[in-house]
Amino acid sequence: MSAVLDAILSRRSYSVVTADAPGRDELVPLIQAAARASDHGALRPWRIIEVRGAARIALGDALVAASGLEGPAAAKLAGKPLRAPLLLALVARHRPSHKVAAWEQDAAAVGVAHFLSLLLEDAGWGVMWRTGGHTRAEPVRQVHGLADGEELLGWLYVGGIPENVKPAVRQPVDAADHLSALPA
Repeated sequence: MSAVLDAILSRRSYSVVTADAPGRDELVPLIQAAARASDHGALRPWRIIEVRGAARIALGDALVAASGLEGPAAAKLAGKPLRAPLLLALVARHRPSHKVAAWEQDAAAVGVAHFLSLLLEDAGWGVMWRTGGHTRAEPVRQVHGLADGEELLGWLYVGGIPENVKPAVRQPVDAADHLSALPA
């Protein structure tokens, strides 16, 4: 098999990671490579925001503000961004275009995110894509400093891979259930 196929077949989500995280110097070349994802019109309709340290606390506070929760439920929600030392916020930046619809620009941003998750795992980091019901809430938009025409797609939670991590279990997909053809 090819290295790309092997990487895709071994991809997994790491719901628990250690406190280690890649630095900006390690992220930059991975993001440059991820930017090779399909991008009709070469609009580069995306950006990535590093969320580290106290910024994760501010994100937790924004999630709570968006939820209206109080007490233990609010504390639990506020702690979610602390599950990894680095969150990479994935932002779709809708560019004016008569050829490339907003959904296609979102797809380009998602392609970058998926490539980046594969590249991070290949570099030895544990990654999990997370979203939630408050991803596009106003307090969450504000904490990320999103501009008009930008939409938060979610976060890649990134950290070290724990030593005693269990192997991933994924049910195989029967491609015949998902592949069809138009009649000739």
